Amino acid sequence: MSKQKSYYRPLPNMLTIKESGIEGIGLFATRDIDAPIELGITHVEHKKFEDGLIRTPLGGFINHSKTPNCELVDHLGNKHLRVIKDIEAGEELTVTYNIYNPEK
Repeated sequence: MSKQKSYYRPLPNMLTIKESGIEGIGLFATRDIDAPIELGITHVEHKKFEDGLIRTPLGGFINHSKTPNCELVDHLGNKHLRVIKDIEAGEELTVTYNIYNPEK
């Protein structure tokens, strides 16, 4: 019997990327997610990159909202995604951008 290999997953298994009604593509829940929970790192601090941060897949696809269901929290210069409102399966995850201007 062979052991199942563990592969890198760029997103938590409760999320997927698909077309967004907000902008382009976005992050969506594949199952209900109860708040509060931290989903992972969205941005890694690195001074050589624009805005001083490298986006991870989790940070690269989340869209802006004035009424978000998630927030970005700082941990030693890195940004993490925290769910602040219960999210239903199929719902898009959003944050209010505070790193850069979403209007640019």
